[in-house]
Amino acid sequence: MNTNRYSATEAAALIASGKLTAVKLAEDCLARVAAREEAVQAWVHLDPQQVLADARARDAEKPRSPLHGIPVAIKDIIDTGDMPTEYGSPIYAGHRPRADAACVTLLRNAGAVIMGKTVTAEFAMQHPGKTRNPLNPAHTPGGSSSGSAAAVADGMVPIALGTQTGGSVVRPAAFCGVVGFKPTFDVINAVGVKPNSKSFDTVGLMGRTVADVALAFAVLTGWDAAEAALPAIDRPRIGFWRTPHWSRAEPATAAALESAVSRLAKAGARIREITMPDKFSDVSGAKSRISEYEATRALAWERRHFEEKISAGLRNKLAKSDACTLDQYIAAQKVLIECRRLLDVTFGDFDALLVPSAPGEAPKGLASTGDSVFNSDWTALHTPAVTVPVFRGPAGLPMGAQFVGAYGADYKTLACAEWAFRALS
Repeated sequence: MNTNRYSATEAAALIASGKLTAVKLAEDCLARVAAREEAVQAWVHLDPQQVLADARARDAEKPRSPLHGIPVAIKDIIDTGDMPTEYGSPIYAGHRPRADAACVTLLRNAGAVIMGKTVTAEFAMQHPGKTRNPLNPAHTPGGSSSGSAAAVADGMVPIALGTQTGGSVVRPAAFCGVVGFKPTFDVINAVGVKPNSKSFDTVGLMGRTVADVALAFAVLTGWDAAEAALPAIDRPRIGFWRTPHWSRAEPATAAALESAVSRLAKAGARIREITMPDKFSDVSGAKSRISEYEATRALAWERRHFEEKISAGLRNKLAKSDACTLDQYIAAQKVLIECRRLLDVTFGDFDALLVPSAPGEAPKGLASTGDSVFNSDWTALHTPAVTVPVFRGPAGLPMGAQFVGAYGADYKTLACAEWAFRALS
């Protein structure tokens, strides 16, 4: 077996035991990129010699963490001081930041091998990048963390960083059939990530297994040996919520989630369908208003000096966003504050909520990255959310089940997702 197909936790254990070198793992990952990049187009920057030099340096020193020697891909909205960072925009062609983002520095400190930069939608917003879905290149990989999801799914790298402001980690992970984890807001430091909407921008993770993203999360938040392993969970308390957007779930998604309820109950979960206060119907609109207000200001410099280099779709979106007033922005923030409080009460009775990861499987075509309707509310509410690949759609592409946890309950949420993955697989 080529080592590029190992999960991060499998590879890390082999490196720690001396049965695998960082160089061998990097070589196999690079070989996969060479064989498949023309079809998948996941990368905007990758220097094989730099990757191998970093891997040799890791082999020459004592392990710094359980992530030592593991290749990690970085979404190109995240600054890297030794690689170009172009934010998916021609405005920043060849741009070289002075420093790494905080999350990249933490990975380097842990001994990870930074593999390269993956494709992002323009400014991590809506204009798609070049990446194809590795499972069917006629379908979108999702976005905006398209390259990160595709690279993990295709065996090019075991772990990748993405970001989520709407649904940009969970949705592409679901479309590409990998695990995607959006942690509690702001627990992974976002300094050095190009801002989109400061109230929601969240650094997230993609991997082949729940244990993989848990390992990387532990490293990025202050690694502790006890935290690297997920807490034991026996009969999780799970609430199945159709959400206010259930009408936008495709028939295959609705059937899969409804079937999952009975299957999880049979496996031992204490699961029941729930409803939420009507106030939660206001979350989506409030989130949109806040994003509009913040995004148009975050890109003020680019609009002033290089508006002609911004895509027509994004220009139009930002022009409409200019209409959002300060009063509307503050009112929207108050809506979310109240809904976060109500959600905390709900989690007194549940370990996690089960909701769709996306309306359906990856749509055909590359003009759109898909609909974030089943992700944005959780981004707005600052809760951890993880998608696991447990279903198949009518075209044979993967679909995910999304598990949402209470604010700060990241490890419990991951543990519930792992338990459910085993039960549903």
